[in-house]
Amino acid sequence: MTATAAGTAPAADETAVPTPSLARRTLAVFTRDKLALAGAVVLVALSAFCFLGPLFHSTDQVHTDLGQANLAPGSPGHPLGTTDLGYDMLGRLMTGGRTSLEVGLAAGLLATFIGTVYGSVAGYFGGWLDAAMMRITDAALAIPALFLLVVVAAIVTPSKLVLILIIASVAWLSPARLIRGEALALRSRDYIHAMRLMGGGGTRAVFRHIVPNAIGTVVVNATFQIADAILYVAYLSFLGLSIPPPAADWGSMLSAGITYTQVGYWWLIFPPGIAIVLVVAAFNFIGDGLRDAFDVRLQKSGGNR
Repeated sequence: MTATAAGTAPAADETAVPTPSLARRTLAVFTRDKLALAGAVVLVALSAFCFLGPLFHSTDQVHTDLGQANLAPGSPGHPLGTTDLGYDMLGRLMTGGRTSLEVGLAAGLLATFIGTVYGSVAGYFGGWLDAAMMRITDAALAIPALFLLVVVAAIVTPSKLVLILIIASVAWLSPARLIRGEALALRSRDYIHAMRLMGGGGTRAVFRHIVPNAIGTVVVNATFQIADAILYVAYLSFLGLSIPPPAADWGSMLSAGITYTQVGYWWLIFPPGIAIVLVVAAFNFIGDGLRDAFDVRLQKSGGNR
């Protein structure tokens, strides 16, 4: 009997293989996505260019110098040439990028936060409250976002804070619908029922259970919201509703340079245009990578489809 027990018992040196943590599995799946990694590298490079670049290439972006206007790229002291008002194009690109990134990031995160709370409340409580909140959302979505942005931006004087609030005021609608669907699925889980039986209220359910368990969807959506917000900044600026000069962003640089395309001043539009495309594509690639990384099935398969 002793021999049988010894024969069936596991060997003393056998150990269970440790299960990778959720964060490690998520990172492993994300790093397998080459486009997501490329997007992260591009985003870091552009951020360093906009926020650290002025430390190495200091320029005057406040006072105009018409004697230096429209210099071609490669001119002494101006690697990317100058604008129609004599601003150094490289320095202008850094300054404009800082504004675009700051407004886009803040507006995207604010819109995601509002939409997440709104959708979580609607989905968790359901009933007449859900119906009323979603009808408000549907009515707002029926109006083109760009039209709302133009109307509001034309009424108030644009500034960084105003642009953030304007863009967030229309961008939260899509996250609200998305998170509401997640909340409808999560509210029927066993841990939500257990929380209710222990006397937990709606606030605890939303902020301690619904939102944390929908964090993957929230994070992925936030990246797309930031990309959309940067495009909204460019739209408004291109229509002349940007931050007043001498401040600049990539959209206003495009708007100012489009006048000179017929005379061959390509350096006034290509750099800001390429920068917008790169940063929006980077956020979209990162969002796609995060969506796969938070997918439980991909984590279990080690990131292979």
